[in-house]
Amino acid sequence: MEPVIQVEHLEKKFRVKTGLFEEKQYVRAVNDVSFSIEKGKTLGIVGESGCGKSTLGRTILKIYEPDGGRIFYQGTDITQYNMSQMHPLRQKMQMIFQDPYASLNPRYTVGETICEPMIIYNMYTKAERMEIVQQLMETVGLKPDHIRRYPHEFSGGQRQRIGIARTLALNPEFIVCDEPFSALDVSIQAQIINLLERIQDEKQISYIVVAHDLNAVRHISHDIGVMYLGHLVETGPADEIYERPLHPYTQALISSIPVADPGAQGMMNRKILQGEVPSPIHVPSGCPFHTRCRYCTEECRTRKPELADVGGRKVACHLAGRL
Repeated sequence: MEPVIQVEHLEKKFRVKTGLFEEKQYVRAVNDVSFSIEKGKTLGIVGESGCGKSTLGRTILKIYEPDGGRIFYQGTDITQYNMSQMHPLRQKMQMIFQDPYASLNPRYTVGETICEPMIIYNMYTKAERMEIVQQLMETVGLKPDHIRRYPHEFSGGQRQRIGIARTLALNPEFIVCDEPFSALDVSIQAQIINLLERIQDEKQISYIVVAHDLNAVRHISHDIGVMYLGHLVETGPADEIYERPLHPYTQALISSIPVADPGAQGMMNRKILQGEVPSPIHVPSGCPFHTRCRYCTEECRTRKPELADVGGRKVACHLAGRL
């Protein structure tokens, strides 16, 4: 089966402001990232703040123009598409934004917000659009009388549902969910996860879910991608990565998940990382993780590891499978 989304050696960098006569410097937010997503599947992207997760999602949608690599949608190379060429694809490639308080226009009612994408793309008649709005509101668990209310009248979870309904109005095939749970409390997070899973089962939509909550990502994802300093360091089936992480960074990340019982055996296996994340402007030579890795060797300091097959998944580590 042909993947819905495929990226090859994707790169995105941002210019850093420097003095007039100083050398140009760049933050390499996404650095040589490759993966693919099949129809009806979810790829979770995890990692520390600033590792490039959100930038990756926005670059795939060409909100940010890539600086290297290629992006394929349904087998078509869209890397060089301009705004007019991307316009029809926006119907099929959508995004759920992180902040439900900022992503909705406060001047629009719920009905107008959900209807707006269909108007922009000249889809359906006015009567058909209103019928679809009602259906979408029912799908995401909003009441019919909410259609005339404004965003400030809703809770965070309800606003996120409005954002999801607006995204679904164009019948997308691929959605980037950028931290969709971060502004919500735990009980509402579970409702949104269940909603996204139900919609995926019904419509066979493919997701990228960018999130900090490792438990939430495990629950919703079929596969996991772990990012560090703009690099993808490990990918594979979600359960396998959580139960037996192979990369030292993934091991530390998984071990940081809180456990209900403070005296549980899991507390004995905490892998605490030393030091700080290096500057994304001056990425270390060799393996980008070597400055914080307890298993670091001379090879790690001098030669960058490739993302290679190890035990049915891909890991960028010279010592993968031996730790």
